Parts: sequence; structure tokens; C-alpha cells
Amino acid sequence: TRPYLAESWQASDDLKTWTFKLRRGVKWNNGDDFGADDVVYNFKRWLDPATGSSNQGLFGAMTETVGDSTKMSEGAIEKVDDHTVRLNLNRAELAIPENLYNYPTAIVHRRFGEDGGDLSKNPVGTGPFALRDFRVGEICDLVKRNPADYWGDEVHLDGIRYIDHGEGTMQSVAALVSNQVDTVYEVSIDEVPLIEQNPNLVLGEAVTGQTGVARMQMTQAPFDDIRVRQAVVLCQDHERLLQLAHRGRGSVGEDHHVAPIHPEYAALPKRQQDHARAKALLAEAGYPNGIDLSIDVRQSPAWELNCMQAFREMLAPAGIRLNLNVMPSSQYWEVWDKTPFGFTAWTHRPLGVMVLNLGYRSGVPWNESKYSNPAFDRLLDQANATIDITERKRIMAQVQKTLQDDAIIAQPLWRSVFNASHKRVQNRVAHPTFYHQFNTTWLADA
Repeated sequence: TRPYLAESWQASDDLKTWTFKLRRGVKWNNGDDFGADDVVYNFKRWLDPATGSSNQGLFGAMTETVGDSTKMSEGAIEKVDDHTVRLNLNRAELAIPENLYNYPTAIVHRRFGEDGGDLSKNPVGTGPFALRDFRVGEICDLVKRNPADYWGDEVHLDGIRYIDHGEGTMQSVAALVSNQVDTVYEVSIDEVPLIEQNPNLVLGEAVTGQTGVARMQMTQAPFDDIRVRQAVVLCQDHERLLQLAHRGRGSVGEDHHVAPIHPEYAALPKRQQDHARAKALLAEAGYPNGIDLSIDVRQSPAWELNCMQAFREMLAPAGIRLNLNVMPSSQYWEVWDKTPFGFTAWTHRPLGVMVLNLGYRSGVPWNESKYSNPAFDRLLDQANATIDITERKRIMAQVQKTLQDDAIIAQPLWRSVFNASHKRVQNRVAHPTFYHQFNTTWLADA
């Protein structure tokens, strides 16, 4: 994690107090000074139950639950001075800096709510570019800020135009190949050979913690029976799914959502496909003749649908008849946390504990499986409180094994991600979370 708006930070020995020194001389593009009041406002906004932010999972150590409502604890954040803030946690948490480099933690102006709460209509930011035009489904134009007003290093690009080519990557890649655009947000796995064969294009690849999980809501039948969930998970051939869905570019999943690239990842014995055991579990659960299931899946990107088509074939020998309910992305994201069975793409996080805090801790907003296991939560608390990486790996082995045994997700793979640019684009880096850091990018022929 690198400093940007926060110049430095320091944690107490017990990881319950975090002090952040904010960068001086930063101005919002409306001329206001950036400072501690902005940071305090954002934390209060994130942790307000009315906001419904996923940050309640990341910063749960700053909240308390009263009845059915979870809100920020009294004194959880304090303004020390105009450029210093202090976080006071109710439990140890090692990932606070990493949590703050996460797309839902983008810092908005302290009057964001007063000014309408719509960044597209009131685009006030601290970055190297300012929003000039935004039309949903069409374009987004950014222009370079006056260098005298921007706190960072020299910015080479005069502006950036984003063009919406619709869902999927086919149209945007076609625009790149025909030299209509300089770069694209993402290249699908099926388009990688096309980019690699073109001498005018450069492929960017990042090994990541990006994945997709076929998650089952344990509160809804038939997934409230652990035997049904275990039977589903046992039908996977992870290596085969990686090959069929993503051409082997990535690594196999292990059904616990902690990636090999995460520093605290603990290697567990590899699980094998076992149709006989899956059939026996279904019979014990009252389904001796098999079971009919339906999973919601997005039609794009194609690898997700390809993965679930392959998974459907793997389930059949155990007597699990899987219907694929294919839908547009916009429709899926309306039901992703409500459907009993859905295949959800998760982006990269730098630490394994981050995604577990976001998606699997009891009661957090993004817990799409409605998973609730107090023993898991306690183990995760221990991992969050442990700096020593060897000891944290030991704890994480228990965390991962617990999630595996509870069979909440069938996780086929971890995937590499790709972007592509014309060779004239310089210093365009493939980021594991697809973040754009164009403040250091330039065009060779410009």
C-alpha cells in the first residue's frame, strides 16, 4: 500500500489505534483545501446504516450493533488537527491501510451530501484530471487540471475520453484493433490470442485475486442443508474448469476465497472430484434420485458462462441437474445478494482477510451467502490481529478450512486479467483490480 492523500500512518502495538498524517497542500478541484474534515466526513458516511456501504465489512472494528442496526461507535474517529486523523477500533485490525485503497473508499468532498450526493453532477475531486462531460452509455471526458492546482507529479496526458462500447469486450477490442482507440479497459481470455498476434498492440497481464464463486445462500432451501452444499462442491474438477473457462491462465480455486498470491495464504491439501461421495450426501439429505437446481449467471463476460456450462456437466454424474438462468449484468447485480444460487465475480484485494471481512463475516452488507459461523468470525478476528506472517498463516489455515468445510462456495478458479494498448501508449500498467493510474501514462507520438 502506497501513500497518496495520506502521507503516512502509524498503528499502536495492539493494532487498535491508527493515526494518519494527511498530505498538506492538496486542493480539491473547486479550490478548497483537502484535510481532516473530509476524511472524518467520509468515515461517518460509510458507516451510516442509511448509506448501506460495503465498508461496514471492512471497518467493522469501528462499529457497534444495537438491535438490528449497525452504526459507527462513539469516538471511532477523531480529528487531531487539520491534517491528522485517528481511528479508535474496538478490536485489532491490521489491514486498515489496505482497506483504504479500495474502490468503495474513494474520498469525496466534505460537502458531498449537501451538494446533492451525485459526483457526475458535481464532480469535485483531488486527482490529476477533472470531469468535463459525462453521458451514461456514451462517453466520459476528463481533462488535465492546471498543474499549479494539482499536488502530484507532472501529468503527461492532456485528457482522457472513455467510450462506452456496450456490455462485453468485443466491440471495444474491435475498436482497438482498428486503431479507433488507444487502449481498452479489459481483454477477455478468448481475445488474448488476437492481441498477441498483432504487432501494433501490447498485452498487459496481471496475476490476481480475481475470481468467481458459485455461492449458495445457507438460509434458503435446499442450501440450508450442508450436505447439499457439500455435494455441489465435490463435483468440481478445478483444474479442468480453469482450462475450459480461462485457458489455464490463472490458478485453481480451493473453495475458501483466499488466493495463493495473498501473503497470508495457507496451502491446504488439494480436494478431488468425488461423484460417489456427492451422490451419497444427496441421498442422506433426502434426494436419492438427485436434485434440480438453478443458478443465476451473467451472460457477459463469456468466461463466467463458459465456467458454469462446464460445471453443469460435472454436476450431472452425481444426479445434480443444473439449470443456467442467464441474464444481463445489470439484471444480475439487482439480485446478486438475494438469489439462492448465483455465480458472482469478485475483484482482487491485496489481503485475504479483506475479502473475508467483506463477504463472509456474519451480518456484513456484502455477505451474499448469508453465511454466519461464530467460530469463523472468531478465527478471522485472530487473523486480523496478527502481524507475524508465519503465525497469521497458521490461523488462516483454520479460517480457510472452516470455510471449505461449511461448503458455502464452489470456487472454480483464480484468474489472470488482461488489458491491451496500442504500442504508442507508454507506461500503461495492468492493475489487478483494473484501476487506472493514467497520471504516469503518455503517448509516444503525441
